Amino acid sequence: MFIHWGLYSLPAGEWEGKQYPGIGEWIMFKARIPIAEYEDLARQFNPVKFDADAWAQLAADAGMKYLIITSKHHDGFAMFGSKADKFNIVDATPFQRDPMKELAAACAKRGIKFGFYYSQAQDWTAPGGAIWTGRHENDPVYDIPQWDPKQKGDFDTYLNTKGIPQVREILTNYGPIAIIWFDTPLTVMSVERAAKLEKLVHDLQPNCLVSGRLGGKFQSDYDSEGDNKIPDLTRAGAWETPATLNDTWGFKKNDHNWKKPEDLTFKLVDIVSKGGNYLLNVGPDSEGVIPQPSQDALRSMGRWLRVNGESIYGAGRTAFGEEFGAFSKTKADDRGKPLFEVHNEWRCTTKPGRLYIHIFQWPASGEFVLPPIKEKVVKACLLADPNRAPLRTKQSVNGVSVLCLEVGPS
Repeated sequence: MFIHWGLYSLPAGEWEGKQYPGIGEWIMFKARIPIAEYEDLARQFNPVKFDADAWAQLAADAGMKYLIITSKHHDGFAMFGSKADKFNIVDATPFQRDPMKELAAACAKRGIKFGFYYSQAQDWTAPGGAIWTGRHENDPVYDIPQWDPKQKGDFDTYLNTKGIPQVREILTNYGPIAIIWFDTPLTVMSVERAAKLEKLVHDLQPNCLVSGRLGGKFQSDYDSEGDNKIPDLTRAGAWETPATLNDTWGFKKNDHNWKKPEDLTFKLVDIVSKGGNYLLNVGPDSEGVIPQPSQDALRSMGRWLRVNGESIYGAGRTAFGEEFGAFSKTKADDRGKPLFEVHNEWRCTTKPGRLYIHIFQWPASGEFVLPPIKEKVVKACLLADPNRAPLRTKQSVNGVSVLCLEVGPS
């Protein structure tokens, strides 16, 4: 579970009567909100319906094994009690509580690994914090990235007086941290600067993984795909796809483009079959409530996982590959490269001695045919069948057929 939660949940995609396109947590950047006006939002931020146990239980119900929440996003507002900077939820809001401590404890009770997102480079309210330059989504290009005189300053001063001290705080005050998810290194996160953060993380929390967006060079423990990006084919190494349930990360009141549970389940299987993890986001509102459509979709996935989780948890890449599709010989994508034409009839995940075949379009004949397998097939069954009754199989040099006339798609 990924959680994007912060002051941006108050405007929820709208500022001074105007709705801004794109992702909700970038409202300060998009609307060019002056720092003083944005800081005023903190005086209104009082998420009295926040319930750490309910959030952690939702993650558990969804079958999620780790949770990562925004401790500080690009707007510079800390969602934890920070002694390094007063612009935080304990000191600057009427809420006056540290929800991160409550959430860390709730996750620990349920055996869910806990992690933090921290925007290490971008900070729009701290002097010297980096700011995105050029086009973001479909916004116009801003020739001058700064829009408030208070943003001027030295980046290393920001990093050494706010960024690094706050990373130290989240690594020392919340128990075991499984992952720290850095983001948008831009051009400022040099090898030397990234090395400072990487060393700090592994000195304080030796078992904590550093995400693929730290910056520098080869200083992360695993790779991050682009937002909502799934590779066409399998890829080596440890990697993760961060993804949204609608079109935004932070709460946006007019975004109701919710992905369907069957689409999310397919993406989960697709990612695991290619060797990755699925980091799926929720964006709570300003009262601390996770939107009901998000809850419903995640619990639906959890019900599927309770039956079929053996094929997901600890499972590896496909034994095949042709099921993903192929590059077109006649069509090109937006970059002029051969278009990858996706096939979505089935996917395969693996464990030693086992193939898990996920069938998304059941053959009308009732007979499913796999490509050839070198090993001998000794049994095929449905995970949904509590008795694991054997299905009829036939193996030859041409492939393996599994006959299941009496059972349709589930």
